[in-house]
Amino acid sequence: MPHALIVDDDASSVMLLSRLLESHGFTTRSAGSLAEARASFDPFPDSCLVELELPDGEGTALLEDGLGAQTDFIVITGHASIESSVDALRRGARDYLTKPVDRANLERALARFIVPAKKRGDASPLIGTSPEMQQLARTIRRVAPAEVTVLIIGESGTGKELIASRLHALSARAKGPYLALNCGAVSPNLIESELFGHERGSFTGATRQHAGYFERAHGGSLFLDEITEMPLDLQVRLLRVLETRQVARVGSSENVAVNVRVIAATNRDPHDAVRQGRLREDLLYRLQVVPIEVPPLRNRAGDVRLLAQHFLAQLNRAAGTPKSFSEAALARLEGYHWPGNVRELHNLVQRAFVLSEGPLITHPHVHRPEAHVVATAPTDTIRIPLGEPLSRVEERVILHTLRNCRTQEEAARILGVSTKTLYNKLRLYGRTGALRKEGSMPAIEGDSVWGTTD
Repeated sequence: MPHALIVDDDASSVMLLSRLLESHGFTTRSAGSLAEARASFDPFPDSCLVELELPDGEGTALLEDGLGAQTDFIVITGHASIESSVDALRRGARDYLTKPVDRANLERALARFIVPAKKRGDASPLIGTSPEMQQLARTIRRVAPAEVTVLIIGESGTGKELIASRLHALSARAKGPYLALNCGAVSPNLIESELFGHERGSFTGATRQHAGYFERAHGGSLFLDEITEMPLDLQVRLLRVLETRQVARVGSSENVAVNVRVIAATNRDPHDAVRQGRLREDLLYRLQVVPIEVPPLRNRAGDVRLLAQHFLAQLNRAAGTPKSFSEAALARLEGYHWPGNVRELHNLVQRAFVLSEGPLITHPHVHRPEAHVVATAPTDTIRIPLGEPLSRVEERVILHTLRNCRTQEEAARILGVSTKTLYNKLRLYGRTGALRKEGSMPAIEGDSVWGTTD
């Protein structure tokens, strides 16, 4: 039975993490400071989840005590920044998660310890009775057992990661690890190390050997989301790994054999991405041995009602409540266009659940707020001083574009990135709250805590 040490001075956070870990078969103990954690090192835990900011110092100091050499070290913080994430990963942390912790992200970080609770053929179902979803379900059942790479194509929010995890759960690799990496959410400076691993001393701050996603997914499946956001030079390396089934860590000339099924996804037309120079044509052909297209929610007649009731049932089970939709509320949900697809529907149901005081969620509770018009006069130019760091240029361009757009979807489209990539960039800049205060955009919502939509 795996054992985890939770190092955090927030009692509520410790309680929530303990419950989640224990539901996956972990035994747990906790510490509220670096000193208490060091007193709990005998025996060393299998995994250590540590808050970055502790009363007596930074949580990453535990890596200097040899913890990282024997333990999967996961930083969890409510004060995320690019600098702290780079520092944590380079010092040997396996992962870096932000509060509130997304359940699916934590489960992926602990994947090698978690024995799949569901057996082959009993994976989470796809919700929907529309012809499009029935055809998708048939395709998944046929493709899952095959040892081929898959490219999942669909708009943001359609559930591409859910489909990837289902392909894994219905395959012969179901008992092996399932790892997921969002190529648009990882700094270009780190993604090579994250994918392929690195040797100690291979770059400044590389204090220990690090196994990348390919090595950790050995015997299982690796989901590469937003594949068109991967730098082109790394696409060449990825293509070679797919062809040779061998990977070389950064700083090493030795190849390590890996047995991994790759499932990739994109919210772009992949052929347009090739024409735009975002995706190598040879890699596209290698990835889309089997392409799977996910229909947008607006094309799934009748499925909105089923999905809304499914999400509401999840909320009711978690809170012990008996809430239900009125017929008028369901009719209103079915009348929307849903540009944000299933994720947008899930967020709206969650908002309606919180705002409804009684047991019945009615027509006004499911109002879909429209974007607010920017009050200030827009301008389509900005001045960039000579010598401005590229990271700062990117930040200024993104923030300026946001201030001149009515919605985050519009801004993402103009910038040529997905809405998920845009949100992750804002989170790295620490500017999501600032934008809301300035009134330049509607609130940007985070990912679902259930991780069932992509």
